[in-house]
Parts: sequence; C-alpha cells; structure tokens
Amino acid sequence: MHVIHIDQGPLIATLTERLADLGVTSAAIVSLIGAVDEFTVSTMPADDASTDIVTTYTRPAEMHGAGEVVNGEPHLHVTMAIEGDQGIAGHLHEAEVGHWFARVYVLPT
Repeated sequence: MHVIHIDQGPLIATLTERLADLGVTSAAIVSLIGAVDEFTVSTMPADDASTDIVTTYTRPAEMHGAGEVVNGEPHLHVTMAIEGDQGIAGHLHEAEVGHWFARVYVLPT
C-alpha cells in the first residue's frame, strides 16, 4: 500500500503525478481523508444519468472518500463536510489543498 500525502496544491493533479512517479496505473483508493480550501464535484440529474451537474464550492471542507485508479487516472467519490454540519457528495473533479492536507491510501491491483 502507498500512502500519498499532499500538503499543498491541486489534489487531483498532484495525486496523478505521484501515482505516475510510483508507477501505479491500476489501484483501489481505499481511503481519502483531509480538508481542502475549495473543491469541484459532480452529480447526475434525476432525469438523465448520462450527464453531470458540475458545481464548484469556494469554501473549506473536511473530506473523506474512496475510489480507483484506472490507466493511471484517479477516480474519486467523496463526501465534503461544510460549515453548518452539511455534507456535499459526488465525483471529485478537483480540490485545492492549502491550509490542511490530504492523505490518500492506494492499494495497487
């Protein structure tokens, strides 16, 4: 298992780079934990599962999630906890790590 610690910068781009450095092209992401300054997630509209509603939030959030790596590309589903004890869930497109950290636990397959 690889533990990838990200303490600054774009989460997805940095994770993709670190996976390449480790030679990981196929894996289970068994856990993602940390907090970010802003993030972009998508969900599907109720009447069309073939499209995405992509939303960017410019606010901090605690996060946890899981996913996979296919052909070297991470695919993460997350729950982001924001102010007011609210949760936002979906496919993570990007997140900016700044004040806190992200830690990704990767199990190559």
